[in-house]
Amino acid sequence: MRKSILALASIAVLGLVGPAAAQSPIVIKFSHVVAENTPKGQAALKFKELAEKYTGGKVKVEVYPNSQLFGDAKEMEAVALGDVQFIAPSLSKFDKFTKKIQLFDLPFLFNDIDAVDRFQEGKAGQDLLKSMEAKNFLGLAYWHNGMKQISANKPLLVPEDAKGLKFRIQASDILAAQFQQLGAVPQKLAFSEVYQALQVGTVDGQENTWSNIFSQKFYEVQKDITESNHGVIDYMVVVNAKWWNGLPKDLQDDLKKAMDEATKVNNEIANKLNEEAKQKIQASGASKIHQLSAEQRAKWVEAMKPVWAKFEGAIGKDLIDAAVASNKSN
Repeated sequence: MRKSILALASIAVLGLVGPAAAQSPIVIKFSHVVAENTPKGQAALKFKELAEKYTGGKVKVEVYPNSQLFGDAKEMEAVALGDVQFIAPSLSKFDKFTKKIQLFDLPFLFNDIDAVDRFQEGKAGQDLLKSMEAKNFLGLAYWHNGMKQISANKPLLVPEDAKGLKFRIQASDILAAQFQQLGAVPQKLAFSEVYQALQVGTVDGQENTWSNIFSQKFYEVQKDITESNHGVIDYMVVVNAKWWNGLPKDLQDDLKKAMDEATKVNNEIANKLNEEAKQKIQASGASKIHQLSAEQRAKWVEAMKPVWAKFEGAIGKDLIDAAVASNKSN
């Protein structure tokens, strides 16, 4: 009798647990490598909030900042294996999967961040998000870090001003070609080593966003900064393509809506942060900020066209043409 009662109790418990388990939320792990107080960190938290809200609790988003789950070197592999569902690496991480992404490294291609927005929101930019789907990476959005500025211990107003100088670069064939085209010497260095290298003269200059130049104190060891807006440092929010394509359509739509709104948050914060950093550098008086005239900028663009041509075959003339067209606002 006791066994029968226990058996009935067990069945009753299973009956209660079954439907509840079936309705358990889908857990989405969003891993990134920066702090929560950065534009990327804030946008990831905004995505969590909105995704859970718009799906009515059908998903639970767990955000892991500061490389808590996976570092820079491992996050691509992690999303490919399905160990995490969302990551947001720098665009430079994708050139091993498609050379088309190298477009964003081409120097003096975009006039400003508004031109970058027009390209990324247009057909060519949106198609680029899907360019790695066959390799199980699907891009959902671009998130800004900002436009790059160039600095040295002398004004860099025309291309000839860079000749003979040593510039720190990220590992990129295009960035190496960019400085070689100017008669300068590119040197690959880890981000953490740049300040000391500038301080002791291992390198003469560098390129970075205003926010990075300020937060890393590069302006303290560089007398001159040119507001060149000559390149862009951005991220791509990427998911495991098979996982994403296996989600119900209504869930995809809700998550995409949350992502679109989180993207606006990221970009607004990034743009504001860069402008504030520029003003703080200017106020410090440690470094002089130079503006390029239209004529000076045209000389830089002309000097960089051989670099565009060198990588046109890998990137695609259609993409480069679309980027150039995005400079026109009408």
